[in-house]
Amino acid sequence: MAEVKIQAESRTEFGKGAARRIRRDNKVPAVLYGHGSDPVHISLPGHDTMLALKTANALLLIEVEGGESHLALPKQVQRDPIKGFIEHVDLVIVRRGEKVQVDIAVHLEGDAVSDALVVLEAQSILVEAEATHIPDGVTVSIEGLEVGAQIHASDLQLPAGTTLAIEPDTLVVNITAQQTAEQAEAELAEAEAEAGIERDEPTAAEEPVAAAAE
Repeated sequence: MAEVKIQAESRTEFGKGAARRIRRDNKVPAVLYGHGSDPVHISLPGHDTMLALKTANALLLIEVEGGESHLALPKQVQRDPIKGFIEHVDLVIVRRGEKVQVDIAVHLEGDAVSDALVVLEAQSILVEAEATHIPDGVTVSIEGLEVGAQIHASDLQLPAGTTLAIEPDTLVVNITAQQTAEQAEAELAEAEAEAGIERDEPTAAEEPVAAAAE
């Protein structure tokens, strides 16, 4: 994974008021920590940070004013729940050659048989990889799989140098039969009965209207 270089500024003001002022300047408050070092409070350029963090597990080269630089991975990204802009970023310092555990996305390709329902049980999986060689994701082929087929974590083809950090028998993809309308109706009726919900029966006044509509 290529490094994304971002210029950062040190900051000495903290708290909500200071964070709001930073964001008004189109910057993002952030903190760097890890490897036993004291937290480094910085501000990042808003647009560059937004673009960089569109990539999952983006490897960032943070160059702090004064010549200090750090390789880092995003640990936590806080976003505005309505507008979606980045409010704060926690960055963990990493070193070249260091192994880290990260979640990577699971992508499906191909088509199962026509009467099958493909259930992606795990949209991401936890893996261990070198900080500078984190895969973008893992692709799983479901081409031609029939009802009853399952794909577990141990079945995944991971890139060289990447290993599972979860139980090998973790279910990732499950191929089941599509539910018929009758089955769906029966399940709904059973659920309503368990919940004590009674369906309204058509009244005598409603039945002629229904018949006329037919």
